[in-house]
Amino acid sequence: MTTRVGVIGGGPAGIMAAGAAAGRGHDVTLIEKNKQLGKKLFITGKGRCNITNASPISEFFDNIISNREFLYSSLYTFDNEAIIRLLESYGLNTKVERGNRVFPESDKSSDVIKAFQKYLDHMGAEVLLNSMVSHVYMEDNIFMVVLTTGEKMQFDRLVIATGGASYPATGSEGDGYKMARAFGHTVTELKPSLVPIELEEPWLKDLMGLSLKNVTLRAYSDKKLIHEEFGEMIFTHFGISGPIVLTMSNHINRLKNKPVLTLDLKPALDDETLDNRLLRDFQEYKNKQLKNALNDLLPQKLIPLIIQVSGIYPEKTVHQITREERSKLLEAIKAFPLQFKGFRPLDEAIVTSGGIKVQEVNPSTMESRIVPGLYFAGEIIDIDALTGGYNLQIAYSTGYLAGINV
Repeated sequence: MTTRVGVIGGGPAGIMAAGAAAGRGHDVTLIEKNKQLGKKLFITGKGRCNITNASPISEFFDNIISNREFLYSSLYTFDNEAIIRLLESYGLNTKVERGNRVFPESDKSSDVIKAFQKYLDHMGAEVLLNSMVSHVYMEDNIFMVVLTTGEKMQFDRLVIATGGASYPATGSEGDGYKMARAFGHTVTELKPSLVPIELEEPWLKDLMGLSLKNVTLRAYSDKKLIHEEFGEMIFTHFGISGPIVLTMSNHINRLKNKPVLTLDLKPALDDETLDNRLLRDFQEYKNKQLKNALNDLLPQKLIPLIIQVSGIYPEKTVHQITREERSKLLEAIKAFPLQFKGFRPLDEAIVTSGGIKVQEVNPSTMESRIVPGLYFAGEIIDIDALTGGYNLQIAYSTGYLAGINV
């Protein structure tokens, strides 16, 4: 007798679970609330879809923040090379870019979705679009899935792959957490991850739109360095965003106290080298006021703030500046303070941090340790990683593992 498998959620985890289960000869129905599959896939990589990362799979674990040990079985069972091979077998050519990020050669996320649709068709999985699940329950060891239309569906096995609670416009509204709780599962605290940071600073409107490259953002807690990140960032109307800020959020969103943030505007220069550079500039502009003598070193918009932090009178002529004042200026450039206010809301985060407690899921099969026949895959579980294709790979790998074990 064929096993009836229901998969709730048509994102990367649900697609892989449905395809892998159908490939084993099961009668599979994939239920998706949106009018198309993979809505979140469409927006990853700025609409180009950062499919995965081409780094050796052993290096993936350095980029996983939560519960990396839980993912050994799934990532080694179905790795980054496996997803690239699968997509290429359905007509999608890929390329590798900076940071080992893998993209479709066409730069179109829609081509990734088309390849996944071909995969599901070939495997024989039935796909129900525009189908929202109202609630789920068990009756006589059968999983009952009730749609908002009132229609009831019955399954022998059920995979919940509904994503997290970030980007609700894509359908990730936290529905899966309610379903998991209905089956007795624990959901850990949900926090935004890979999310912009809000600052308290009154001067934000002056820096809005300023983009910085090759800077280092540092976070401290109780005077201890928690994490530092080098690269690009941008000032916004609420605070800071950009690659290093999103990555930093993932390292500090579990701190109990507010972190202290500093920005090193010249990380390539140590204090002595920077001081020599300042002396050269001061020699060249010795008759100018300080506020007009730093244009070669710093972005125009930042100069008044750096001077303010250093405590030097901006109208002071450069040749009047003491060694002590120069030292304070150097400190302001190397550790420009940013007053942390909080994170942008969860619905603006790329990934949800938190989810179904990993101790309640078998990492070798993705089966619930509480309800036999119930499986979880993807972001709904308490697992998250840094940007660069890692989170999507986790979705494929856990989805595939669930699919071959149902």
